[in-house]
Amino acid sequence: MVVALVKVGTVFLVWILLFVHRYLDFIFLIIIFIYMDIIGIIFVLYLLFLMGVGVWAFKFNKTQEDYLLAGRKLGPWVTAFSERASGESAWLLLGLPGAAIAVGLGEIWTVIGIIIGIIISWLLIAQKLREETEKYGALTIPEYLHRRYDDRSNIIRLFSSVIIAFFFTFYVSAQFHASGKVLYSLFDLNPVYGISIGALIIILYTLMGGFFAVAWTDLLQGILMLGTLVIIPIVGYIEIQGIERTLNESLVHADKIFNNNNSSIFMGESGWEGLVVALSGMSWGLGYLGQPHLVLRYMAIRSKSEIKIARRIAFAWAVPGITGAFLIGLIALIYFGPEYFIDTDVEQAMPLLATKLLPPVLAGLFISGAVAAMMSTADSQLLVSTSAITEDFIHQYCGKNLSERMLVTLSRVMIVLLGLIAFGIAVYSEIQGKKIFGVVSYAWSGLGSAFGPALVLTLWWKKTTRMGIIAGLITGFSTTILWSNIDFLQEIITERFTSFIFAFVITIIVSSLEQRKSNGI
Repeated sequence: MVVALVKVGTVFLVWILLFVHRYLDFIFLIIIFIYMDIIGIIFVLYLLFLMGVGVWAFKFNKTQEDYLLAGRKLGPWVTAFSERASGESAWLLLGLPGAAIAVGLGEIWTVIGIIIGIIISWLLIAQKLREETEKYGALTIPEYLHRRYDDRSNIIRLFSSVIIAFFFTFYVSAQFHASGKVLYSLFDLNPVYGISIGALIIILYTLMGGFFAVAWTDLLQGILMLGTLVIIPIVGYIEIQGIERTLNESLVHADKIFNNNNSSIFMGESGWEGLVVALSGMSWGLGYLGQPHLVLRYMAIRSKSEIKIARRIAFAWAVPGITGAFLIGLIALIYFGPEYFIDTDVEQAMPLLATKLLPPVLAGLFISGAVAAMMSTADSQLLVSTSAITEDFIHQYCGKNLSERMLVTLSRVMIVLLGLIAFGIAVYSEIQGKKIFGVVSYAWSGLGSAFGPALVLTLWWKKTTRMGIIAGLITGFSTTILWSNIDFLQEIITERFTSFIFAFVITIIVSSLEQRKSNGI
């Protein structure tokens, strides 16, 4: 453990020197090759590449629009891959395979829900939101809702900022937590030290590059992630042909360990209970309608005419990508055997499979893909959280008339502060043994249920009112927090489903009542 820490610490120290002094390239490479194997070398070089992009992109961020939306100049390929890479964070490469191992076939409903959610989001939200946000000159979702409903009280802006900052802090912490797991599997490094290194890299990278760096590196990271999710299942399937243990035998044995009726797609339930199992899994799809860091990509595309191209690319990524993550879990269950995961974290299945089945160079690239997923989401969420505080709260709500340069500087300061809070939550989660999947589910529910109904109804139902939006935001936010912390409610159905449905219905009811009142009925 100490040796591993010294190795990683040495490489990181050398990188700092390299960043300061450009003539240390040769020394840097020598030290890497002394201390690292092939997988480690590729991993570190990949992270250095990302940091280099951040430094390069620094010069393009002259205004707040440049920093938060890349000047609305992204092409369809960058937009589509950026949306997919940031949407499917480390929970897809680590959390979903782990859930497939622990839950079994019942997790197939999550796969179905995610794919449907991605398709519906691109069809319902993308083009209309791109048109509307440009029409109202909005850089963020809170700002768009504020201007769309002429909210002179600023309540929409205030509530939206609070919701984004609150839930994204948990979401970012899950990405930091994932970095600890990946570094543990790669270097046998204490997860807390891994969280520290991952958090530092992500904060520095986001700090320098802004959305421009995030979007362009997402293109590469999206390709890497897709390769990971397609190639590992194929290689794994070929490998397990020589293993006598079948999938059904593995699932039956897993049930004795995890007690989730792993061999049943309805987890052993029938009737209403079986329907709840299906709805709970598919409810992941509802969150895609309102995740601020995803819909931000729709706002940043160069032209609304290019959304159709980006949409096709996103669909082509989603089907094999999401399905592949589920298959990785099942293949790991067969390859290692269920008893292997009694003492091994199920969320390490992907990096463990990669190192066992693939050549070192390919394994290094695909493990970097896991970190790519983590970074793509964390940097996007840090930017959205920062924009909610600096642009929506300080600049607009508080009325602070700051220069563009000062706003960008303030955004960078907030990235550091929010990053440190998320780091603290990630360390706490590791100590408490919390799973990435559960933390992401909580944040996903809160953000999706608050903003999903608001965006869908604003874009498609002309009778939506200001008070309806406010009621929906509060309902989605509060229902997620309450439902997720009351055990007997959790046993009925997940908060991802109830909080979205409640917020949607409340928005319609309040808007209708306000319309009737204004019409004198």
